[in-house]
Amino acid sequence: MSTGSDQTRSNIKGAAILLFASVIWGTSFVAQSQGMERIEAFTFNGIRTLMGAGVLLVFLFLRRTVFERHLDDAARAARRETTLRSVKSGLIVGVCLFVASNLQQFAFNYTTAGKIAFITALYMFFVPVFGLALGKRPNPIVWICVSAGFVGLYFLTIDPAESFRINRGDFLALLCAVAYAVHILAVEHFAADTDRVTLSLTQFTVSGAVSCVMMFIFESPNAADIRAVILPLLYSGVMSCGIAFTLQVVGQKYAEATVASLAMCMESVFGVISAAIILGDRMSGREILGCSLMFAAIILSQISDALWARVRRRYAGERSLS
Repeated sequence: MSTGSDQTRSNIKGAAILLFASVIWGTSFVAQSQGMERIEAFTFNGIRTLMGAGVLLVFLFLRRTVFERHLDDAARAARRETTLRSVKSGLIVGVCLFVASNLQQFAFNYTTAGKIAFITALYMFFVPVFGLALGKRPNPIVWICVSAGFVGLYFLTIDPAESFRINRGDFLALLCAVAYAVHILAVEHFAADTDRVTLSLTQFTVSGAVSCVMMFIFESPNAADIRAVILPLLYSGVMSCGIAFTLQVVGQKYAEATVASLAMCMESVFGVISAAIILGDRMSGREILGCSLMFAAIILSQISDALWARVRRRYAGERSLS
């Protein structure tokens, strides 16, 4: 039986791993922004996503040949069935990822990496809203978070001096957040009876392949420009898509769900910090206020279940004493 101290150490270990993954995801916004200086969105996304698929393919190969080589026939048969389900599910999830990731990449043409990082984080609010259609009822605190998040989005993206117009990049990032919410719900729907690594490998392959098709139809890629941004491509592909995902899988084995979600939601903060340090992006006081409201809402949304359960227990206790 595990002790409280064992669980604490496990949470710390998992949180540290997931925090490192969030650092990679956050700083990847800088790489994506730098990549867009020379190549177009479908080109960047297609190449970097297939790079991520390549990393996961190596990981999957090592797992099968080194760690699972002693499986008996029954276990191998079960593994094949799970793999087939994972590939089928990954085809659907991959299309969702293609839409979400390319909306985000196109946003870099019109707005800053830091703003994109925070607006993308709104998927945490859209997930419970869309979950209503699936019969999921979030606790009341979530709706407070949703409201606060949209107030923060207003301060971050709307300038009253410009007739309350949201710019094109902010709007694309908002659509990206909506698409990522659909993607997350799709992953949640299929993840229960699939292998996560195979599912992710398939989704990266599908998203990358479709992006490359779009690249040849709508863009004009050339080798010189691709070589010029090879470092941002490698970082975004190998580190963000490949290694950070693997860290997420490992970290979530150790950390409780609330601890895990808190660590991963730091992605948007690291995105703003890295954009300020590396790209020299600067935010106005109004935009900083918007980020602060959004971040507070994100944090509160991730611990809302625990808070609401405590409120209900206290209310039930008071009723039993009256």
